[in-house]
Amino acid sequence: MAEAHGSTAAGAAGVGLSKGDTGRGAATGSSVIAGGGTATAQGVLEVEGLSASYGPVKALDGVTLRAEQGRITAVLGANGAGKTTLLRTISGLVRPTAGRVLLNGEDVTRSPVEAMVTKGMSHVPEGRGVIAELTVDENLRVGSLFRGKVGQDEFDRVYDLFPRIKERRTSTAHTLSGGERQMLVIGRALLARPKLLLLDEPSLGLAPRIVAQIFALLRRLVDTEGLSVLLVEQNARSALSVADTGVVLNLGRVVVTDDAHRLAGDEDLRHAYLGF
Repeated sequence: MAEAHGSTAAGAAGVGLSKGDTGRGAATGSSVIAGGGTATAQGVLEVEGLSASYGPVKALDGVTLRAEQGRITAVLGANGAGKTTLLRTISGLVRPTAGRVLLNGEDVTRSPVEAMVTKGMSHVPEGRGVIAELTVDENLRVGSLFRGKVGQDEFDRVYDLFPRIKERRTSTAHTLSGGERQMLVIGRALLARPKLLLLDEPSLGLAPRIVAQIFALLRRLVDTEGLSVLLVEQNARSALSVADTGVVLNLGRVVVTDDAHRLAGDEDLRHAYLGF
């Protein structure tokens, strides 16, 4: 497989952010070749040689990656590359056939799904799942039942982060726009103050303006609160504009891991795997 290319970064400003607000620091460590490599410092998340299958079909094949505190790691690739399966396997929804998952140094590979939240992981799956008949406030409170004791200050914090859903807090979820539903499910995931947030296709079906708002908020949480985000995105251009590190998957394997700016500036790799 190809090694991480060293092209000059594109230099474009982040989506929805001014040039001075992208918040990305220099990438730590050297580029990783084909999903392997040795991490120089422990990440919030360490995925080592992870494989998973659906019957005879191998969806992940020895995936290795890491997500560091206070950084956004974007997982990119075409449909069928294994991106969603990767998040589902990390969070325990799919059991791996090989490899392991470390969260803050603890092996959580076989931990039950419900234990992941108390260990510091929140997963926002694709699809913006809400209970349509309940209000915004009720959806948040139902979500909090699975997150241990959540104080009123945490609900207030979510409403401060998403003023739009605060305005709609008494509205039933079926009346919300797609963007408002996405804000609701992300807010619900943030109630437990996770150390690691897994986000699957948050931009899917949303207007560019809403995508920019959501990505800008993620960047702010990462920069100000030290949140670690593992972001799966089909919209590679937008994801790389806000991420610190990019990981490209193809047919269940890591093709390359590198600084997001360098990946965005590598025309050959973009055309081969990312479609822009």
